[in-house]
Amino acid sequence: MKPAHFSPTFKQVLSVNQKEPVIMTNIYQIRREALFKQLPENSFVILSGYQQKIRSKNIKYHFRQDNDFLYLTGFDEPDAVAILAADKGAASGFSFTLLCRPKDPSQEVSFGERAGTEGAIANFGADDAFDIAELNEVVLSKIVDHQHIYISDELSRFSTQIVGWLNHQRMTTPFDTVKQYRSLTPLAKYLHPMRVIKSEEEINHIKAAVAASVDGHKAVMQACKPGINEALLSATFDFTLSQFGSTDVAYPNIVAAGNNACCLHYEENCCTVEDGQMLLIDAGGELNHYASDITRSYPVNGKFTDAQKHIYQLVLSALDSAIAKVQPGTPWNELYETCIELMAKGLLELGFLSGNIEEVMESQSYKRFTVHKTGHWLGMDVHDVGPYHDSDGNWRRLEPGMVFTIEPGIYIPLDAIDVPSAYRGMGIRIEDDILVTESGHENLSVNAPRTIEEIQAIMLN
Repeated sequence: MKPAHFSPTFKQVLSVNQKEPVIMTNIYQIRREALFKQLPENSFVILSGYQQKIRSKNIKYHFRQDNDFLYLTGFDEPDAVAILAADKGAASGFSFTLLCRPKDPSQEVSFGERAGTEGAIANFGADDAFDIAELNEVVLSKIVDHQHIYISDELSRFSTQIVGWLNHQRMTTPFDTVKQYRSLTPLAKYLHPMRVIKSEEEINHIKAAVAASVDGHKAVMQACKPGINEALLSATFDFTLSQFGSTDVAYPNIVAAGNNACCLHYEENCCTVEDGQMLLIDAGGELNHYASDITRSYPVNGKFTDAQKHIYQLVLSALDSAIAKVQPGTPWNELYETCIELMAKGLLELGFLSGNIEEVMESQSYKRFTVHKTGHWLGMDVHDVGPYHDSDGNWRRLEPGMVFTIEPGIYIPLDAIDVPSAYRGMGIRIEDDILVTESGHENLSVNAPRTIEEIQAIMLN
């Protein structure tokens, strides 16, 4: 399959030979305006970007920007801070200040070009920009008349400075000066609900990541055979992603053969896969800073045993039943309950659980084999942000533009000695990425082989 071309909208690349300024999409300004409309007058927002992490001496880890920061600024360099401050003189009602690393030719030769303060204004729409070294002075100068302070600082980068910023005015002015008693609120309260409903542009980015990952899963199915190592299968997935322009995965690949699949976040990927085992691969590529998340499970040799068929079909039926429920208005928890009830009935019929279905559901004895919940939001984060309940504490109802996973699974470890031996040492999870549409839903990952017939066809032919 010829890779599609994906525009790097969310990761602007400033060319060394660039002569024309980058024309930035106004999506970030639209998001900032939507955020500010929710905040009270006199608000002041501090957004902390991530810093570069050192792996060893002068070797750095690959940089990944904080998603909240990226969502509102589009700025993808380390060591940056953004300030949004209420300003009645601005057309939008607030000013946007970006603090970042200055231009530095010696550093840029070694580690790549920087936007600098000039680029922050010209290419990222900042009203003004400063050297990040001036952060303390800039915050204190701009916070003066603002009372409602909001902060986005996932790694607590400014946990010690923030109290000083809040109290500086009242602690340093004469006794007869009007004092500012400021409130501090996590910005996530307002920003994260915004990120749950995806725009058309965001949905296209997710679809691109899913399409690349579907091809990755197909490639692994075709490469899988007894005697191959989990690591090589993981590398096969990554290689396929690279053909779509993806330079990263949304999370570490899970390539787990046999009993390894009973560890939900198995990442060692170091064992040789053996004939007769099931392989579970949970892997999703990232494109344009948007994630995919797909899991497939299948026999290493491509042919299901009767025991493997029983469990696989049970999980797939649960998944398909839950997907069928997806439409605007469906409560979020109904997807989990649909999966769990169907799997519990199946486990009861196989004799893995005792009692009747009412007793099984009440005692939750099914949790021995089902272990985890069955889905999560998907977007810039693989476990994307946003509430699952409404303001009254009720389960949130699905709306068009929501994207999430549904991922039921059954896990039967080798030490489950009360279970017939043909079923032991396997974990089967099947996960699809689902978009809620105006009229129902779209399974974005449906083209990754998922039925027994589809899997055996691609693996045995």
